[in-house]
Amino acid sequence: MLRHGLLVFLTFFLALRPSYSRRAPYAMRISCGARNDVHTPPTNTLWYKDFAYTGGIPTNGTRPSFITPPLNTVRYFPLSDGPENCYNINRVPSGHYSVRIFFGLVSEPNFDNEPLFDVSVEGTQIDSLQSGWSNHDDEQAFVEALIFLRDGSASLCFHSTGHGDPAVFSIEILEVDDNAYYFGPQWGQGTILRTDRRLSCGVKKPKFDVDYSGDHWGGDRFWNPLPTFGRSSDQTITTTKSIKQASTSPNFYPEALYQTALASTDNQPDLAYTMDVDPNRNYSIWLHFAEIDPSVTGAGQRVFDILLNGDVVFRDVDIVKMSGGIYSALVLNKTVAVNGRTLTITMHPTKGHALINAVEIFEVITAESKTLPDEVSALQALKSALGLPLRFGWNGDPCVPQQHPWSGADCQFDATSSKWVIDGLGLDSQGLRGFLPNEISKLRHLQSINLSVNNIHGPIPSSLGTVTSLEILDLSYNFFNGSIPESLGQLTSLRRLNLNSNSLSGRVPAMLGGRLLHRASFNFTDNAGLCGIPGLRTCGPHLSVGAKIGIALGSCVAFLLIVTCLMCWWKRRQNILRAQRIAAREAPYAKARTHFSRDVQMTRHYGPEHAKTATENGPSLLS
Repeated sequence: MLRHGLLVFLTFFLALRPSYSRRAPYAMRISCGARNDVHTPPTNTLWYKDFAYTGGIPTNGTRPSFITPPLNTVRYFPLSDGPENCYNINRVPSGHYSVRIFFGLVSEPNFDNEPLFDVSVEGTQIDSLQSGWSNHDDEQAFVEALIFLRDGSASLCFHSTGHGDPAVFSIEILEVDDNAYYFGPQWGQGTILRTDRRLSCGVKKPKFDVDYSGDHWGGDRFWNPLPTFGRSSDQTITTTKSIKQASTSPNFYPEALYQTALASTDNQPDLAYTMDVDPNRNYSIWLHFAEIDPSVTGAGQRVFDILLNGDVVFRDVDIVKMSGGIYSALVLNKTVAVNGRTLTITMHPTKGHALINAVEIFEVITAESKTLPDEVSALQALKSALGLPLRFGWNGDPCVPQQHPWSGADCQFDATSSKWVIDGLGLDSQGLRGFLPNEISKLRHLQSINLSVNNIHGPIPSSLGTVTSLEILDLSYNFFNGSIPESLGQLTSLRRLNLNSNSLSGRVPAMLGGRLLHRASFNFTDNAGLCGIPGLRTCGPHLSVGAKIGIALGSCVAFLLIVTCLMCWWKRRQNILRAQRIAAREAPYAKARTHFSRDVQMTRHYGPEHAKTATENGPSLLS
């Protein structure tokens, strides 16, 4: 009896205790071009004002599709501002994300070209807009991909192809379960799943997960309607009954997705869907089923095979048997290589009719290896120091996507680090006006530097001597000044060094001068201050480093002595002048005192009369 009472109490206590649900997934939504945060109906969704972009111009925008969020602004990127522009969003927690970018159209006069451009996420190209995309009211209005973000940031870039200016309406970065859409051994951080399409069978209007009241961990997916497979080959089946095993980890599909379906008929036993795809790609196909036909009450009443491009990938599919009962969700996944330009999914019944609720198709993309971070930061420092023109862009990753490397930067894949590195800089004749920063030494894989025919000034960084792989260094026809760093003599792989037509001075380092005959090409001409090798003026006596230090110290001591003497002389002179000024002021009083003293003395010696006579007759010598 006591045990029963305790059990009742615990049950009552647990019922009253607040439930602690899973934390909300990270969500970042940006309204591109917006100056203030925006809330959109009907869900009052928050879109943050525009930030984290590398360039572009905000303006009013035109929605290309009714599925585009009800926002009013876009950010577009003129080619004159550079071919690559990005959103670099920081403080993104490490995790698995659905990244979605909606495209827009600029509503301003004379904008007649439909923008055709490429899109990359974290250096991997995931989409290339094709002509006519803006006339389709479907998922062509956006691109979406599932990707792992592990470095605390997300980089989304837009690469101009020269046809129209890229324009972006909005960006969404929505966290999903770490194990979402696991499809086999290839799945992981090195793989990106680009959403090709999602189809909800038997419905007539498109819906997002939020319209289905779906779990936020699903990533708010967009489902295009597929009301029929065509040719009166199917019938629509719907239900309002609850579906078991629907909104479960890790994919969290909305329950309503399984409450409609298409089933084949006697007139057309097969259900077949054909779509255009890019050839020679891998596609991951996810097929959704739930037995919602009231005429099917148990296992064995509906059995069919599933074929992809004619090949059987699932045989004898029995929804009731495989899902554990009627009104219960079943998800099947298969990843296949597609060589042609079409993908056909066929449900071929062997008993009863075929049925399907939804289809998802993803392109499997291998994530690009990125450029070494130190080399990226070095190029960014170089961009700033040289005042690189906007037309160069230099945003995002220098080497990837491989279709859009940075202009003037040559890339090479380093197998040791499994990263891209910079092995060449070709920025000659570009009107550059800045200086060469020390950070250039971080480009440790450089084999060639050509910065000739610019207006670069300042000294040549001595740190260049640490880039031991350097074979070609051309800094000619600039305004470099100062001496040639001794460290350049450490560049033992150097085959060509052009420093001509600058403002360099001093002696050419002995280690460079001594290699002039070793099949290397050196040019030091047109530097009025250089000396020390044939073809240049003769240098004065060469002083060792110790002698130079001694001369410098001696000069400093002599300078201090001269300054001290001058200060003493000046102080003495001021004292003399001060004394003379005092004497000049006191002279009348001193003369009167002298005469008075003399009269007193004469009175004492000769009496008053003699003193008076002496005074009247003038001075006389007294013995």
